[in-house]
Amino acid sequence: MADKISAVFVPLVIGISLLAFLFNYFVFDIAATGSLMRSIAVLVISCPCAMGLATPAAIAVGLGRAAKSGILFRNAKSLELFKNISTVVFDKTGTLTKGNLTISKFESSISEEEFKKLVYSLEKYSNHPIAKTIISEWKTNQAINWKKVEEIKGLGVVAEDTDGNKYQLGSHKIAIKQSVDNTHAAYLLKNDELIGWFDMDDEIRTEAAAVINYLHSKKIKTVLLSGDSLERTNKVAAQLGIDDVYAEKSPDEKLTIIGQLNAVAPVAMVGDGINDAPALAKATIGISLSDATQLAVQTAQVVLMNKGIQHLPLALGLGKHTFSTIKQNLFWAFIYNVVAIPIAAIGLLQPGLAALAMGFSDVVLAINSIRLNYRKVI
Repeated sequence: MADKISAVFVPLVIGISLLAFLFNYFVFDIAATGSLMRSIAVLVISCPCAMGLATPAAIAVGLGRAAKSGILFRNAKSLELFKNISTVVFDKTGTLTKGNLTISKFESSISEEEFKKLVYSLEKYSNHPIAKTIISEWKTNQAINWKKVEEIKGLGVVAEDTDGNKYQLGSHKIAIKQSVDNTHAAYLLKNDELIGWFDMDDEIRTEAAAVINYLHSKKIKTVLLSGDSLERTNKVAAQLGIDDVYAEKSPDEKLTIIGQLNAVAPVAMVGDGINDAPALAKATIGISLSDATQLAVQTAQVVLMNKGIQHLPLALGLGKHTFSTIKQNLFWAFIYNVVAIPIAAIGLLQPGLAALAMGFSDVVLAINSIRLNYRKVI
């Protein structure tokens, strides 16, 4: 915005300065020296320092306040983009929930010891929050050394042992042929035959309801986008009052949905896992948590450092108020010049006083920007 205004303002002021000299010298019969001094006064008083400071001064204060509150912006553009956000998309596990999963129930057609060993041996190759819980609770020193193992994002882990047996561990999608229900967290298959499943419990973040309510109060649409089952995703959405739900989505499907939502209106995506990284990059603004996977943190433009989403409203508020401060600064800089240039052009303001007045305008903009540090933004 400042660049666009300056592109018109600078040549306009130079033209006014030349006209001031010509009118004073030829029309009002002012001596060449006097006419030149008035022309110089116009240039000095309209020096676009204030316009140059309007944006960076406000952004510096906005970024500083955000950092003190544990909100890190990768660039100033992200801070400004918040003003347009009309939809916020959330991942579920680890974002709206704490991600501190616990194993609530499991069932298997093989021995408990063998089932736990197989699940642990597969999950140790995954970065999913479920895998972290399994690794912690079912750790064993007798893990299987697989001949081949691969994690398929959004689906699960596939492995082959030295005897040629194929094992799959993942969402209900891998067990569709077995006609099982989709209510369990993960299923274990051996050679395409279901041999067990387990359930996980997760607790919704204490601040999640307040954040969702705040977004709704600002007329911002909320969306829950998850790879988890429809039943569990709907349950969380119902508890929090989230508007729309997309469940059982792979990373590619998440990317497509974010693209579709972005085409309608600017979207902020909040996520914490590897599966969320493509969607975070696609969104207008990608927001990650500090304890998220490294890929999610590196992909996001904004990182919430306090292990939760409680500062998301502050990030949105700072973005909108920073932009309003920029507009105020540009308004005062512009009005200042509109008033001061004619005064300088008719000789009521000498170049020395014009320089002092020009410096004072910078101080006014700085003070207005500093106000952002103390304004209520949410």
